[in-house]
Amino acid sequence: MLVPGLSPHDAVSNDARQMASVLRGANHEVRLFAPHARAIDDPVGTPEEIEGWLQSPRDLLIYHYCVGWEFALALLRRLRVRRIVRYHNITPPEFFEGWSPGYVSACAEGRAQLDAFARLDYDLVLGDSAFNIEDFTTRGVDPARCEVLAPFHEVDELRTIEADTRRVPLGSPLLLMVGRMSPNKGYLDLIESLAACVAGRARDARLLIIGKLDPNLARYGDAVTALIADRGLESRVTWLQDAGGAELRGAYERADALVMLSGHEGFCVPVVEAMALGTPVIALASSALPGTLGDAGLLWENADPHVIAESVARIADDAPLRNTLRQRGRERYESTFAPSVLGVRLLDIMQHRFAA
Repeated sequence: MLVPGLSPHDAVSNDARQMASVLRGANHEVRLFAPHARAIDDPVGTPEEIEGWLQSPRDLLIYHYCVGWEFALALLRRLRVRRIVRYHNITPPEFFEGWSPGYVSACAEGRAQLDAFARLDYDLVLGDSAFNIEDFTTRGVDPARCEVLAPFHEVDELRTIEADTRRVPLGSPLLLMVGRMSPNKGYLDLIESLAACVAGRARDARLLIIGKLDPNLARYGDAVTALIADRGLESRVTWLQDAGGAELRGAYERADALVMLSGHEGFCVPVVEAMALGTPVIALASSALPGTLGDAGLLWENADPHVIAESVARIADDAPLRNTLRQRGRERYESTFAPSVLGVRLLDIMQHRFAA
């Protein structure tokens, strides 16, 4: 299994490591390879060691495609083994135009390789979502060569942690956003929605942001901070860049709604966290979000601040609606995204595709 990098609590790393664990549990010999690994217990080889480790045409390489990487593309071209491209999506560069030339370049490079990956004669594209699979089928890949498997995650671990709410703001309704501060995540729309809450029925609304800001996106962070000040919301926004699992659990426990106005998601693990922990979700019906959320939350076609604000107020005031969304979320998690379900799905795919 080849990954561009491994680190604790990283979404792609979580997926790769847990996939490896499931496959080992089914008596497969599995080894992880990455150019760098930080604080990872699993033995990790260097990418250059892969060709010496794979000995038979029946061996299998699973490549986690989430960035542009010429080494991986060249490796998949020359290897004569069975191959899976595990596709996690790459954000289109236009989301970063005007904010970060570096991000524009990196995302453009990563997405430019999609055409080359689509032409490879691999065995399977394994996408996090049906939305991700479209990046291959629209480039001519036969849908019969594709499968959807939601990413493995750490949500069950999060459910066992004792909540820490000491830095979670008091007041209701409390809006929650979990995700790095990035232009594709819709933070400017989120601030406008908070302003609409305060101006409307949800006058006491507060917003808790849990997510880091990459210094390369400082210009975008400054724009979000300036909008908060311009709308007079400084006292209503709490931003935690260093929250641990206990505080994340506390945030979901206390929040009235996770408000996810992202314009581009390949899957969106925070939505799954919210469903598992019983936090209602309000989301933009973009990219993979409808497929992840299903009927377990409120989905809107655009991020109209007044519609979002009214949704927040409705969830806060309407106990039957709130309880229905919580129940649907928990049921969707247990039936679709629980690790045991994902493990069975992975082994079914492997059995169906590679039993012969």
